[in-house]
Amino acid sequence: MFARRLVRARRASAAAVTLAVSLALCAGAAARDDGDGPARPVGIGGGRHVLLDCRGSGSPTVVLVSGAGGASDEWTHIADAARPESGLKPDPSAVLPQVARFLRVCAYDRPGTIRLDGTPNGSTPVTQPTSAAAGVRDLRAALAAAGEQPPYVLVGASWGAMIASLFARAEPARTAGVVTVDGASPFLKDTLTPAQWSAWMDKIRAADPGKGLERPDYPAAVRELRGAPAPPRGLPAVVLTSDHPWDLSVGGGSTWPAWLAAQRRLADDLRARHVTSTDSGHGIAVEQPRLVVRAILDVVGQTRAGQER
Repeated sequence: MFARRLVRARRASAAAVTLAVSLALCAGAAARDDGDGPARPVGIGGGRHVLLDCRGSGSPTVVLVSGAGGASDEWTHIADAARPESGLKPDPSAVLPQVARFLRVCAYDRPGTIRLDGTPNGSTPVTQPTSAAAGVRDLRAALAAAGEQPPYVLVGASWGAMIASLFARAEPARTAGVVTVDGASPFLKDTLTPAQWSAWMDKIRAADPGKGLERPDYPAAVRELRGAPAPPRGLPAVVLTSDHPWDLSVGGGSTWPAWLAAQRRLADDLRARHVTSTDSGHGIAVEQPRLVVRAILDVVGQTRAGQER
């Protein structure tokens, strides 16, 4: 999938983003790590299970939803700024371990996703393609089976933003906030030309046929999101958008302007704070993990402030 390849190919910038302002939002609320081990299989019914990696403690629980084809380890790795050719490496400054210092945080392996070392994950395979609604059902079942309590802050990267956005609409009482990380937007169907959209769908359908790898059904996801209730008014939300141009390479002509237009519409739809100065390509979570953590803590701070009123 395009998102997976871009996450692996991104190059980290030299700029550093401080966490001081965001961590102040959680002053006095830092949580201990509860000593959880590595990802564990969680039964979700029908003889199926998914791997779930949960760490830390504190509410609301942060749920990290990877991009297309990406497993939970996308949130534990970063790009090496000093050696960009070396690819991604595990690091304590990555999003998941950093958030776990302050809050309960979970990431999971969707069916058909691939770990960064190229091995399949341990989640039960399903028939592909898959939709955003299927992702919401699996995520809801996994969190419930693992005893992970709401409310949740949903953090979706690329295709994961479609799942996170639909979850917020389907489960408003259980959703405390949303962060999209250069997230795929249902508005791409409108901002891409018909030729670009058609070519992109053809490209996805042609990817790894018969191998059981994750293939997002974007047309179904667009219908699901457009048929769902509007995002809850007042829901804290942040939309992070790449500012280093990249391209879907489909249909002739650059898709970058369409991506930016869809990001603006997504931010308007979520009534979100829109962060467009990210010094990053599509893989913001691995290029600028501190920026993602700051956005998460910003949403958590808004949630807590609302609860105190």
